[in-house]
Amino acid sequence: MIESAYLRSLIAKAKSDIKTIVLPEGEDERILKAAHIITGEKAAKIIILGDVGEIKKYYEKNGWSLEDIKLIDPKDSENLAQYTKLLYDLRKEKGMTEEEAAKLALNPNYFGTLMIKAGHADGMLSGANHSTADTVRPALQIIKSAKKGSSVSSLLILVHDDKPYVLSDCAIIIDPTDKEMADAALDAAVNAIKFGIEPKVAMLSFSTKGSGKGDQVEKVKRATEIAQQALQTDEYKHLNIKLDGELQADAALDAVVGAKKAPGSEVAGRANVLIFPDLASANISYKMLQRICGCEAYGPMLQGLNAPVNDLSRGALVEDIVGMIAITSIQSQK
Repeated sequence: MIESAYLRSLIAKAKSDIKTIVLPEGEDERILKAAHIITGEKAAKIIILGDVGEIKKYYEKNGWSLEDIKLIDPKDSENLAQYTKLLYDLRKEKGMTEEEAAKLALNPNYFGTLMIKAGHADGMLSGANHSTADTVRPALQIIKSAKKGSSVSSLLILVHDDKPYVLSDCAIIIDPTDKEMADAALDAAVNAIKFGIEPKVAMLSFSTKGSGKGDQVEKVKRATEIAQQALQTDEYKHLNIKLDGELQADAALDAVVGAKKAPGSEVAGRANVLIFPDLASANISYKMLQRICGCEAYGPMLQGLNAPVNDLSRGALVEDIVGMIAITSIQSQK
């Protein structure tokens, strides 16, 4: 039984356009349970990588159907040679040998990412038993960024009292440049729309509208200007994205403080997309909110790629994984 109202809304959106999501960690019971729930909801088609015999036994033991679930052991796949050649062709200029490609193609995270590249899956979710680096590295090497010159970052959805907030970048870029911070803001806003959120983007700082000084404040100001200029282009101007900065967290989130510190702002006091100036502040903030306030947390998700490849916390609960499968499906929708 799914109790979260927001998670139910994600599942409903995923159902509107069914996508195929690959799960490379078929050895994990949480993954198998989440796959059973999401296919039972008819919210995605699932490919599970792993020991096919063991996975079948687990499903039979529980009396679960494998309808809408495909099981693949990479070493036995009829597409292994195709994926190996694809990986070699993509990475040979970086020095990868055919032998290295053959070995890496058997790695479940590489195999799953190659499935996306070959058009055999729409997205991938990993990380229950792998580090963020193990999940992200194949995506950066194979899927690559959606726009030349744009950076790949991450976002995370926090839900408090059934209200969702998008946070970025919580996992990838340690100290983003002004351009990278602006890229993260624009990608997060577009993703927020996909998740049914009308984006009001706050570029966060320890300063509001010049109340503080220093290089870190100037970076956020420049990032705000870069993002606001981009919002005037044909790519974004029809999306009704509101963006302002630099704003302190209280000015971004509290209507009274926002009106006092940033009068006239369309974002201050109403922000629901929060863009952090560095990884430390983002990661610390979301983990504190999750633990102290009991917020639901979904992510981190990669953004800025040609196709969604997302990361799980190794402590993820089954319901968290269900939500992340739904989110990955939604990101795949055009």
